[in-house]
Amino acid sequence: MKLSAIALDYDGTIASGDVLDPSAQDAIAATRARGIVVVLVTGRILDQLRRVAGDLHFVDGVIAENGAVMHFPDSGRTSALAPPVPEEFVAELSRRGIPFAAGRCLVDADANDAPRLLDIIRTLELPLVLIFNHGRVMVASQGVSKATGLNVVLETLRLSARNTVAIGDAENDHELLRLAEVGVAVAWGRKALQASADIVLDGTGPAAVGDYLRTLAAAGTLPIPPRARRRLLLGTLADGREFSLAVRGRNVLVTGDATSGKSWVAGLLCEQLILHGYSVCVVDPEGDYSSLEGLPGVTVLGRDDAPPTSRELLRALRYPDRSVVLDLSRLPYDDKFHYVRAILPALNVFRRRTGLPHRILLDEAHYYLHDTDAPQLLDFEHNGYTVVTYCASRLPPAVLTSTEVMIVTRESNPAEMDALRARCRGCAAIDASRWAVLGHLKVGQAVALPITEEAAGELRLFTIAPRLTTHVRHREKYVDVPVSSDRAFVFRTDGHAGQRIRTLRQFVSALETTSKPLLAGYIGRGDFSRWIGDVFGDRALAAELQALERRHGAGPREETLREMVSAVRHRYDLADDDVETAESSAH
Repeated sequence: MKLSAIALDYDGTIASGDVLDPSAQDAIAATRARGIVVVLVTGRILDQLRRVAGDLHFVDGVIAENGAVMHFPDSGRTSALAPPVPEEFVAELSRRGIPFAAGRCLVDADANDAPRLLDIIRTLELPLVLIFNHGRVMVASQGVSKATGLNVVLETLRLSARNTVAIGDAENDHELLRLAEVGVAVAWGRKALQASADIVLDGTGPAAVGDYLRTLAAAGTLPIPPRARRRLLLGTLADGREFSLAVRGRNVLVTGDATSGKSWVAGLLCEQLILHGYSVCVVDPEGDYSSLEGLPGVTVLGRDDAPPTSRELLRALRYPDRSVVLDLSRLPYDDKFHYVRAILPALNVFRRRTGLPHRILLDEAHYYLHDTDAPQLLDFEHNGYTVVTYCASRLPPAVLTSTEVMIVTRESNPAEMDALRARCRGCAAIDASRWAVLGHLKVGQAVALPITEEAAGELRLFTIAPRLTTHVRHREKYVDVPVSSDRAFVFRTDGHAGQRIRTLRQFVSALETTSKPLLAGYIGRGDFSRWIGDVFGDRALAAELQALERRHGAGPREETLREMVSAVRHRYDLADDDVETAESSAH
């Protein structure tokens, strides 16, 4: 993911003995020149910081007093982010002769005086806490930390903690490193901080931080830690252990039969990303993800309204705590095709510039990525795609080659299994017979393929975790939204093309109203089951119709058409009283 901001502690990280390291200062300038925001986050009182660091214009923003004061050097604006220390506390410090320095919202003292400070807090019954930093102790209001201060600065600048690296050295940096996407502890700092950090920066002093900043700025992307603190729970293994994915900006493929639970799994991943503070853009051709609107910061665009223009969509995504679901379920197929292929490049440009959205999900991806120029619609250099499809074999090789996580719900098509095995690194080592498990998965089960790091080289079967939001499957998905004209079912009479069937509701109506002798030829050739399987991807319904076709072929049965209609109605819950209305609107 894109690196947008770096948060730096001062003492012990980029400064020694009060003095800002020249190498670190030069590296900060080079980093800002590349458009990366640098914020100084320190426990020092702002006036003290000015005395030791000089002109603060070498950074974009300052959080002082351990998160309690925000300052922007260019504008000179300073804001208190916490209540002032109570006057009675300061007065009692003076009365007891305890040396201290008072800022707007914080009192700084020697750590050896901590027991006396605590006694005052208890005696006066004040909502204050002690915060240690090497040999010093700070007294501030409850709930104030470097993380709370940095969060305000990032919100003010419309930046995301998920695009931020934080670097620190001491006890008061724990929350700072935890807030950032990547928390870096310096090797010459506190051992406890190193133990909890994502990365430990080797070296002996602030000059090493300068070198590291230059490396980060040159790459322009977040470093990938050896371990990930944020994980996405997928479900449980047979032995009861949780199965989860590390959040690493990888490309994810979710594939399987139609109605086998692909969108449920993809929605589960989206839920957790959103709750972790990531911005997600869901391209939802069939209206399966609208329930995500129940989560904080999620907006559904489209649906009953016209879909947003590229400009409107990007405006909706400019805030890092916002996610968007593009519900295109009411658009005709051809309009969806052109719309999706127009917005993907716009999203790529926006993401390169801002780092947002952090993840783009494209459902029914086989419809939009199947031709030769499709790879140009995705920015593989920045990754972060979740691609959902029932037909992975139709995706360009470049899409599958760039995929690092593959999750399969039930997959009964041998050709699809072969396509996955051919493109999945590590899959060739799995005995072919073991792949049969994919065709027998129950609803609520899935398999992570060996290409997925967390699968540890196995076909890792798991029971899918529950979701916070319900899964939405609109009847319009297959019932009323027409397929493209070239995928319609065409009835022919005496060699001439007749009625063109583009929705399942039209299909049911045709079966009920067309003469049985005319339909007998289609049944005998297996045309109906083939159309359902190839066009709608519903292998289960296709297999049911195929069984009826074969029984009819063994000996004509009066009830075959009635059973076919019943099968479609049962699967898609068609209401009899809606048929005429839908028929007239489809024309």
